Amino acid sequence: MTTQAETRPSAAAKPLRWAADTVATMREGARLRLDYSAQSLWSIDRMIEGIRREGAPEAAVHQVLRGFGAYTGEVIVRQTGAEWWATGGDHWIRTPDGRLWDPIDEARRCYAGHGSLRLLCRDAVSAGPRP
Repeated sequence: MTTQAETRPSAAAKPLRWAADTVATMREGARLRLDYSAQSLWSIDRMIEGIRREGAPEAAVHQVLRGFGAYTGEVIVRQTGAEWWATGGDHWIRTPDGRLWDPIDEARRCYAGHGSLRLLCRDAVSAGPRP
C-alpha cells in the first residue's frame, strides 16, 4: 500500500513535510487541530494576525509562515487536485485550470497585513478553467 505522499511528485516532498510539521506544532503547542479544510484557514489567518501584533520581525517567524503557507497549499491541492511545483527553491501550486498560486508568499503577505490564506484558498478553489 502506498501513501498519498509516495505517489505525489517530488516537488511536493518539502511542502508536505512543512504542512505536516505545522499541523503537529499547532496541535501540540497551540492546542489547535488543523484538518486540511478550507474552514481551518480562518484559524491560520487569525494566528498570523496574532503573531504580527506581537511585533516579531519576519525573519524570526519565517519558518512558521512557510509552514502556514505550505498547509494552505496542501488544503488547495486536496480540494482541487492541484500539484506542487518547485524551482530554484520556491514552491507553488498549479491548479487543474493551469493557474499558479503561491501560498507561501501569501503567508508572508498576511504577516505584512496585505493578504489572507483563507481568501487565497477560496479564489483557487472557485477558479474554473479559463476560456
